[in-house]
Amino acid sequence: QVQLVESGGGLVQTGGSLRLSCAASGRTFNSYTMGWFRQAKGKEREFVAHISWSGESTVYADSVKGRFTISRDNAKNTVYLQMNRLKPDDTAVYYCVAGVHGSISKYEYDYRAQGTQVTVSS
Repeated sequence: QVQLVESGGGLVQTGGSLRLSCAASGRTFNSYTMGWFRQAKGKEREFVAHISWSGESTVYADSVKGRFTISRDNAKNTVYLQMNRLKPDDTAVYYCVAGVHGSISKYEYDYRAQGTQVTVSS
């Protein structure tokens, strides 16, 4: 069993930066692919990024490529999402997820955090 707790959301102006953190409990953290999804009001939850258990492989949605960076620290059981050059379209609830395999599908992940709100003002 893995429990995920997020932090770091908030309100930021266009062009600003935020870093989300997701702390995981459980001794098997470093065997899971970790990812981030987001859901804007009235829209479907969408893939943002995922990172392999070793941290060597990352995948990003086209909409965030070059602006967001996913990373992990297995010694701290934590995954991060550094978000730069934020836009109003990035406004959403962001969810940290954990799964055996990396995927852009939300259905492929076994665990999900409670979500943290990110709001980008214009």
